[in-house]
Amino acid sequence: MAMFLPEGPPDRARTWSRAVGGAESNVACHLAGLGVPVAWVSAVGDDALGRAVVAEVAAAGVEVSGVVVDPGRQTGLYLKESGTVRYYRTGSAASCLGPEVLDRIDFDGVHLVHTSGITPALSESCLALMRALFAMPRRSHRISFDVNWRPALWAGRDRAVLAELANAADIVFVGADEASEVWGTAEPQRIRTVLTGPEMLVVKQGEHGATLIERDRAPVFEPALRMDVVEPIGAGDAFAAGFLAALLDGAPPRHRLRAGHLRAASALRTREDVGPPLPPEVVAALLDADERTWAAWRMSR
Repeated sequence: MAMFLPEGPPDRARTWSRAVGGAESNVACHLAGLGVPVAWVSAVGDDALGRAVVAEVAAAGVEVSGVVVDPGRQTGLYLKESGTVRYYRTGSAASCLGPEVLDRIDFDGVHLVHTSGITPALSESCLALMRALFAMPRRSHRISFDVNWRPALWAGRDRAVLAELANAADIVFVGADEASEVWGTAEPQRIRTVLTGPEMLVVKQGEHGATLIERDRAPVFEPALRMDVVEPIGAGDAFAAGFLAALLDGAPPRHRLRAGHLRAASALRTREDVGPPLPPEVVAALLDADERTWAAWRMSR
C-alpha cells in the first residue's frame, strides 16, 4: 500500500510524505536487502499510487512481475499518525484477490512463501486464496505465517481462522500481545499448546526479546537489543525477514533470532516501515558476540 507520513503534528500538517508499506511487501523488501531473491505477489489499482508502490518495491530489489494491475479498483493506502495507523483499503485492488492468483505463480524452485493474518481478514475471496495456498502440496517450499493481528479487520469475522491457518503453516510468528488478545495467553509454551502444527513457532515479546520453539527441541530465548526507538510500526516485519533470511542460510536457532532482532532494529530507527540497514560491520560483530556483549550493547539513533 501507499503510506503517508505527516510533516509535523498530524492534525495541523499541510504536507505529507509518501512512502510504501504493508506487511508482506515490507518483508519482501527486507529480504531483498539481505540478499535473498524474492518476489512479491499482490494487486494495485491503475493509478499513480499503485505505480509508485510497484516502482519502489521493485527498486528495493524485489521481483514484481506477479503484481496485478486492477483497472476497476484503487490502491490501498494508510496514514501514520504519531504511532497510530489509519487504513483506507476497503474495496482496494489487493482486497479483491482470490484463489485464481495461484494459477499464475510458478512454485518451482521456491523455498519459502510468506503470508500474514491480514490477508484472510480483507475479504471472503482473500480468505479463499489463503486456504487454497495452504492446501497446496509443498514439494519444495515451506509456508511462513505472521499472525499480524488487526482487531478492526476481524470485527464480525471468525478469528478461529487465525489458528486454522497458523496450524497449517510451517513457520509462525506471533507477538505475545497479539496472542494474549486472540488466544488469552502471552506465555510461549502455552501459545504452543494452541499452535501445535507449525514446525517453528516464534513468539515476539517486544522490547524483552523473542522465543523460538521448534518441534522436539528446547525453547530458545534471545533478548532484544536495547535501543532508542523512533517508530515501532514495521519492526515485526523486519524481524520476520531477518529470521527467515538466516533460516534460509542454514543458521542455528540463536543466530536466527539475533538476525531478526538486528533487522528489526533498522526499522525501529526510522519513521518509515523499511529503513536503512544497520552497518554490516555492526551486524557481523553482534551476530557472533558473546551473551554479555549482546546484552550490554545499546543502539542509539
